[in-house]
Amino acid sequence: MAEQVVATAFGGPEVLSVVDTEVSEPAAGRITVDVRAIGVNPIDFKLYSGAFGSDPDKLPLPVGNELAGVVTAVGEDATGKAGPISVGDEVVVHPASGAYASSVTVRASNAVPKPAGLSWDAAAGLLLAGGTAVHMLSLLGDVDGETVLVHGASGAVGVLAAQLAVAAGARVVGTAGAARAEWLRGYGITPVRYGDGLVERVRAAAADGISGAIDASGTDEAIDASLALVSPDRVVSAAAFHRGEDGIKLVGGGPGADPGTEIRGKAWERLLPLAASGKLEVPIARTFPLAEAAEAHRLSIEGHPGGKLILLP
Repeated sequence: MAEQVVATAFGGPEVLSVVDTEVSEPAAGRITVDVRAIGVNPIDFKLYSGAFGSDPDKLPLPVGNELAGVVTAVGEDATGKAGPISVGDEVVVHPASGAYASSVTVRASNAVPKPAGLSWDAAAGLLLAGGTAVHMLSLLGDVDGETVLVHGASGAVGVLAAQLAVAAGARVVGTAGAARAEWLRGYGITPVRYGDGLVERVRAAAADGISGAIDASGTDEAIDASLALVSPDRVVSAAAFHRGEDGIKLVGGGPGADPGTEIRGKAWERLLPLAASGKLEVPIARTFPLAEAAEAHRLSIEGHPGGKLILLP
């Protein structure tokens, strides 16, 4: 038996419950994982909120999609992205349907090896947000020696995109609240406060101009400021889907967006080695026991948690 978080109805975090469940033996191409850490992501809430439909036949709905843990059983031909998987392997899995669990059986093809030097917390919180960050940065091309503007630089996706740009040789100007300024400087990011006068502050911080903008916030202010500084084809957003008619590049699952399936599917090859070597940090805002998944979601919905939220079975 395992503990698993399910949504018993469609709605807010109050519909989440922890239940005991049987863990299925892995069929061909699947593995069972003893879960050590679970990433909390906004999409988790959206799926049980009813935003994408509220078919009662899907209830109770298992929650979660990103985890790290130890393989305890393997089905026939259990092969991950890096090759065959064995019992005892430490893995990171995304997507991992029903990840909010103490043990779960998932597709082996979505598993990658967890580097020994990477914590469980960081591993569980890296691939979804990091895949988005890699995708956005890839659409700007080679940024070595250039200056990149990152909106929402203190958020889970933004801070990873900003660090990746720094690692690629770019100078990064990042928008955030004043309280996060020193924190961003620690990553080599030049902070600018969002709000009235943003364009002028960015210009003052980047005397040679901006070559491209990455938007992880989705606000009209972010898009308007970006378009005042660079051409639309140099603006990439993972959130401002309502601004697609402006000619900006959209990524992700929103309308008119590039899903970047191949890029995101290979992003682990870049993300995990950088994180294991200390060149890419996954800021962890807070951890919660599995039983407090609803409280973690309330904090996520409120916004600006200051890093990733992680569940610990």
